[in-house]
Amino acid sequence: MIRSRVLIAASILAAQIASATAACPGKFAVEVLGSGGPLADDARASSSYLVWIEGKSRLLVDAGGGSFVRFGEAGADMTTLDAVLISHFHADHVSDLAALLKSASFDKKEEALMIAGPSGGAAFPGLNAFLAAHYDPLNGAYRYLSKLLSGEVGAFRIAGFEVDATGEGATVILDKADFKVEAVPVNHGDVPALAYIVSTDDGAAVFAGDQSLLSETFDRVLAGRQPDVLIAHHAISGARGQPRGLHRDPGSIGEMAASAGAKRLILSHNMKRALDDWRAGRKAIRKSYKGKIDLAEDGMCLVIAR
Repeated sequence: MIRSRVLIAASILAAQIASATAACPGKFAVEVLGSGGPLADDARASSSYLVWIEGKSRLLVDAGGGSFVRFGEAGADMTTLDAVLISHFHADHVSDLAALLKSASFDKKEEALMIAGPSGGAAFPGLNAFLAAHYDPLNGAYRYLSKLLSGEVGAFRIAGFEVDATGEGATVILDKADFKVEAVPVNHGDVPALAYIVSTDDGAAVFAGDQSLLSETFDRVLAGRQPDVLIAHHAISGARGQPRGLHRDPGSIGEMAASAGAKRLILSHNMKRALDDWRAGRKAIRKSYKGKIDLAEDGMCLVIAR
């Protein structure tokens, strides 16, 4: 009897949590599932974002550590997703994908879920090789889940969409009746990487991902687009650039946002070194960008169209 009461209470609490946090409101919104970086020192999940359209979870952008829990807290549903968009294969952007797909493997879905990601480089696999390394029926690390790649129609399945990360423009990877997704190559040092643009009739959100100031293709594609939300990664502070050229410094983030004409700048992938120097970072951004600036937090809901 006591065990039954405990289980009932736990179920009620879980339902209350899901109800309280489920679905950003509005026609088009972005929920920040993970606003942190690769270090486990700040109680933030690593990079992950959820796109809501008409109250349904439709796109997942990155799946860093902790996003598995945040996805559930958000009341999201893997079966309503049209695609998972992976920016690159650093662990803090993709480590929870396997957990999310394991969860989804218990569900049914008529169409295969698109997993999009970059082509490979010297030290990194491309999207197709990454999926094979996980789910190949003979050699995959999670070969017991190989039906994700080869299962019967109706079971939960995935299909890879590999984007050339060396391209010179935007690649349309989804063009639905209610939204469009474009992938744009960015410079992240020696790591093949992509940014994503999600647009609807009601506005646009840009997920700039991890990128350095050498991302000329991205700057050219985004120039003057005036996205409603530009999510930029806030990993470093101080002098422009860093030895390996992986991330934009705050001054360069401001220049990027100003060139794009972004209506709102959200700083995510926050790392302690950048947050500790936030006043100086904000001042550097303000030299170029005069729009609204916010620091992302896990669970933040960015409503683009009500």
